[in-house]
Formats: sequence, C-alpha cells, structure tokens
Amino acid sequence: MLLTFLPSTSFQPLLANVHSYASELLKEGNLSFLTNSLLVAAVVVGIILWFSSKATKNMSLIPHKAQNFFEFVVEFLYGQVEGIVGAKIAPRVFPLLATIFIYILVSNWFGLLPGIGTIGWGEGTGFMSVKEIHDPLLRPPTADLNMTFGLSVSMFLVWLYVTIKEVGVIGFLKHTFGAKGGLKGLMGAMVALVFLFVGVIEVFSIVFRPVTLSFRLFGNVLAGENVLHTMSGMGGFIGSVLAPFPFYFMELLVGLLQAIVFTLLSAVYIQLSTTHDDDHGHEEAHH
Repeated sequence: MLLTFLPSTSFQPLLANVHSYASELLKEGNLSFLTNSLLVAAVVVGIILWFSSKATKNMSLIPHKAQNFFEFVVEFLYGQVEGIVGAKIAPRVFPLLATIFIYILVSNWFGLLPGIGTIGWGEGTGFMSVKEIHDPLLRPPTADLNMTFGLSVSMFLVWLYVTIKEVGVIGFLKHTFGAKGGLKGLMGAMVALVFLFVGVIEVFSIVFRPVTLSFRLFGNVLAGENVLHTMSGMGGFIGSVLAPFPFYFMELLVGLLQAIVFTLLSAVYIQLSTTHDDDHGHEEAHH
C-alpha cells in the first residue's frame, strides 16, 4: 500500500475508485472514527470560522473588503429567508438555514480542489505512479451520506421545535388533520375523512423529508465526483487535465444549486408548518 497520486494513465481503475462511503483514516486507536470526509468537514468549518472571525473583527462604518462581503452575504440570505418564512419566524431559523447554505456551498466547491479524492492509499509503483486508489486521503463531506443525513436531521429538529413553539401541538394536529372549508353535515363529514387521510400521508411525507433531503444532496455530489474521476482518465495525462475541465464549471453550478435547493426546501417546510390557518382566512377576506 502506497501513498499515491492521481491522475492515472489508465481509464479502468478511476471509475471504480469513487466509493459511496467514507474511509477511515486511523483504523485503530481512539481516533478510529476519523474519516476522510470528516477531516475535510473540519477543514471547511475552520475556513468558515476563520473568515467570519476576520470579517467581523474591528468592524467599522466604512467596511473593509472582508466585512463588506460578509455583510452582503448575510443581508442577502436574510432577505431570502424572510421572504419565505416571514418576518416573525426568520430570526429564529435564519442562523441554521444560513449556516447550512454556506457550509454546503463551501463543502461542494472545496471538493473540486485538486487533490480532493485523488490523493490517498492504493496500489502503485511509487509516487505519481498509481494503478488504483482504495482510500482517498480527502473526500468532500457532502459526498458522505452520514454527513448529509446529519444536516437533514438537524434541520428536521429545528423545524419541529419552531413549529411546536409557533402553533403548538394542538395547532399542528389541526393544521395537519383538520378539515378546511367550514362545511357541515354529511358533506363536512366526508371532507373531514378526506383531510384525515391526507394528514396521514402528510405525516409520512414529514418523516421521510430528512431522507429525501440527504439522498438528493449526497447523490448529486457523488455523481459529480464520479463524472470528474471518469473524465480524468480519458487519454493519458493531457486528456486527464483537459477532459474534465468543462465539467468543473458544471460542478460549480451544481454545487451552488444543491446548496440552494437544500436550504430552500428547508425554509419552505418551515413556512408550511408555521402558517396559521386563520391567517389565510384573513388574507382571503381582505382580498
């Protein structure tokens, strides 16, 4: 087993090298939990904390470049979140939603840096000569299902807390299972049964939200990683540099879109569960 480096001159091993699971860096001892994706996740968190600390240090009315950029990002994200969940809920959920968006975006783009997924332990004849890499030293955190599922569960817990705090347990049950429309008699009973059935379906939908969110993010990042690894094995060294080049621009866009989709869906879920039914009635009466 050697510490080896891609690109490789053969196409065959590259396609099989991208595992759908993280690799343990230290298989023995107290740090056996440390994986290649967890290592990169720690680096990403460190970068975000370092930049935010630098941007908010010695703040002034005439902001420096880091402060100006940081304020622009925060104000832009807050405006988007407030536009979805409303002015009342936005202060409660903005810290999590903004953190998730920035973390996913930086993680996705960090995974495109040279050496991420292409340096590691494998079979070869020496440095820069590799047949196959079994365990990459560095791996994008969002290409690890454990990481994306952890983000989804965190969002789900905050969603549950904010929803119960805003509408209460009874209000949530009425919002989910209660009949709408104010019909009475036989028609009202029939409508109530329909909404009861719809509420059961909604409960299953809520339970599966962390699964769908995590798999969507994980699948897209892993697919992009596979594409880049596959294209890097086309036509020797020159092909391995030129062939994946156009796909890097596509992955930059995909990384941004996946961060937006994850955060947007999280905000929509919160908005749907914290909207009071009587608010709609007032709005409709006003119009």
